[in-house]
Amino acid sequence: MNEPVADHAILTDATAADHEAMADLWVASWSAIMPALDFTARRVWLMSRFDTNPHIILAKDATGRVLGFALYDGVSGWLDQIVVAIDCFGTGVARHLLEYVKTACPEGVHLDVNIDNHRAVAFYLREGFLKTRDGTNASSGLPTMTMRWTPTLATQ
Repeated sequence: MNEPVADHAILTDATAADHEAMADLWVASWSAIMPALDFTARRVWLMSRFDTNPHIILAKDATGRVLGFALYDGVSGWLDQIVVAIDCFGTGVARHLLEYVKTACPEGVHLDVNIDNHRAVAFYLREGFLKTRDGTNASSGLPTMTMRWTPTLATQ
């Protein structure tokens, strides 16, 4: 089990200067989770997401190292990406980022998750998300599910 770092993570808005480090983290993390897919080839797609997502929150440590990030739309509540550095899995960084997104999206948060990403599915279920429908990832063709969290669900 990794040491908790979430209490020491600094949440800040991402800037263009952070994009390369964020893309490196994204490729490394996703490659570890789903090694059969070529995330290096998808890096260009991710970089375009940085320009089209209205909100990007970044978790950094005291040295400025990127620990994770979340791309989300505060109006619609859509969580496009939440990614954490491999060595930060299980440290609370993802929960810290998600708590920020939940606060920024008071009407609720919804997302798609790869069904085979068991760690992420379990995380979202622990965080009060419910499955709303099945789907398919347009890029990979892999099965996904849409999940939703709302404050009223969380208090039941």
